[in-house]
Amino acid sequence: MRKNELWDEPWVLSVLPAIFLWLSFPPFNLGLLQIPAFVLLIRLSVISVSVRQMIFYAYPSFILWNLLSTYWLMMATITGGAAAIVANAALMLIPLGLIRYVLLKKSGPILTSFLAAAIWVSYEYLHHQWDLAWPWLTLGNAWANLTAVIQYISVTGVWGISFWVVFTAALTYHAIVTRSKSIQKMAAAVLIVVPVLSLISIPFIHQPEDRPLDVLIVQPNSDSYEDYGGHPSLDALVTHLLTISDRGRTDSTEVILWPENAIDSPMTPDSQIFSRIRDSLDTWNTELITGSSYLKYYDEDDAPSLTRGVHNNRPYSIYNAAFHFSGNTTEIYEKGRLVPVVERFPFVEFFHAIDIFDGVDWGRYMGYGLGQSATVFDVDDAKTPALICYDSVFPGWVNQFVNNGADFLSIVTNDGWWGDSHGHIQHFAYARLRAIEQRRWIARSANNGISGIISPDGKIQAATDYWTEEVFSHRIYRSDHMTIYTRFGDWLPVFLLISATGWMVILIVKKN
Repeated sequence: MRKNELWDEPWVLSVLPAIFLWLSFPPFNLGLLQIPAFVLLIRLSVISVSVRQMIFYAYPSFILWNLLSTYWLMMATITGGAAAIVANAALMLIPLGLIRYVLLKKSGPILTSFLAAAIWVSYEYLHHQWDLAWPWLTLGNAWANLTAVIQYISVTGVWGISFWVVFTAALTYHAIVTRSKSIQKMAAAVLIVVPVLSLISIPFIHQPEDRPLDVLIVQPNSDSYEDYGGHPSLDALVTHLLTISDRGRTDSTEVILWPENAIDSPMTPDSQIFSRIRDSLDTWNTELITGSSYLKYYDEDDAPSLTRGVHNNRPYSIYNAAFHFSGNTTEIYEKGRLVPVVERFPFVEFFHAIDIFDGVDWGRYMGYGLGQSATVFDVDDAKTPALICYDSVFPGWVNQFVNNGADFLSIVTNDGWWGDSHGHIQHFAYARLRAIEQRRWIARSANNGISGIISPDGKIQAATDYWTEEVFSHRIYRSDHMTIYTRFGDWLPVFLLISATGWMVILIVKKN
C-alpha cells in the first residue's frame, strides 16, 4: 500500500490508534503516541460516509484499546470485566461522533480543534459523574509516570493533559490535510511549548520542608480470595497485622497505615477486635488508619429509604470504610466512589424509587452503601483522608478532601484482585497525578502492593514490590498550600463542557 492509501484505509485507521493508545498507558508510558492515535481517529471519523460506517470501524478500535489496557478487569470477574470493556468502548463513540459532526462543519482549523478537544474532555468529565463512572482511561492518566512534563496539572487538573493531547492531534490533522504552514507551525508550537513550560516550572514547585510526620506503611500481602486473607480466623489476621506493625514501628512512628479491608469482616465501632487494636496503639503511643467493612445500624427515624436489610429489628447497611483510631476516639470514613457492579448496583436508588419491578428487594442487590462525606481524619496535628482504592482515581473527589483541610493524602487499597497484571501498576501511577494536582505528600498502603510514598512533585520516594509482605517507615511533610486546581477544582472541564454545548446548540439552530 502507498502512503496515501494507508491514510484512507479504514482498518488501518481503526487498529493503529488502539495499539498506540494501549502503549501510551503504564507500564509502557509512551504518552506521545496518543497524538497520532487521535489524528488517525479523527481521520477515520471524517472519511466515514455515515455515522453508521464510523461506528463499524471505530467501535472495534475502542474495544481493542479497552481490552489491551484493562484486560485485568476480567481477572476478578470475567463477565463483569467483559461487560465493562464493551460498554466503555461504546460510550467513546459518542464524543467521536460529535467531533466528526463539528469537523464536517468546517468552521476553521483552530475553532474545530478547540471544539474537538472540548468535546472529548467533556465526555471524560461527565463519565466521572454518574453511577457507571469509569475514569481509568482518561487520556491524562497515561502521563502519570511522565511527571516532568505535566506539572501544569496543579492548575488544570488531569483534564489539562487530555485537552492538550486532543487539541494538538486535531491541529496536526488540519496541518496534514490543509498543508497550511501557519497551522503546521501552530501545531508544532502547542506540541512543544506546553511540556517545556512544565519543565521550566520544576524549580519553583512548592515543596514543604517543615511539619514532618513519621508514617509506617504496612503491606500484609493477604490473599484477597481467601477468608480472613488466608488466616484461620479474624483474630489470627489481626494478630498478624499487629505483629508486623510492631516489627516495623519505631518510637517516632506517629501513624500506621493498613490497607483497604485489612480487617476482613464487617465491623462496628464497638467491635471486640478493636479493643485489642486500641490496646496495642496505647502501648505504642501511635495512631492507626485501616480499611474495614463497616456494619452501620440506623434508628428507624434516621434510616435512608434504601438499606441492605434489617438485623435485630434495626435497619443496616454495609460500607467499604476506613477507621481511624486515636486514643479512645474512632473516626469513620464511608467510601464515596464505588466500582460499578462490583461494589454497588448502578442506579439502585432510582430503581428502588420507581418501584416498577414488583417484589424486588433492591436492598439485597445494592452492594455497599454509598458514602456522602469527604471525611478528613485528625491524625496527631495533621489532617488526612483515607482514600479507598477507586476514590483516588477521581480528581474532583480528592479535591474535596483537600478543601476540607487535608494536609497530606493517605490511600488504602487492595489491588490483589487483579493479580500480577498492569492494573496495580496503573493504579499506583495515577496517585502521582493526585500528588501534583494538590501538591501534597501521599502515603499509600496496598494489601499486595504497590505501597509507597509520593512527594508533591509526583516523584516516587519509596515503593514496594508486588505480592510481598513489607513494612517500612518514611517521613513525609504536611502542607496547607492551595494550588489553583485545589481552589477552583474542575474549572477546565466545566468551561469546556459549556463551550462545547453552546457551540453545538448554535450549529443545530443554524441548521434549523
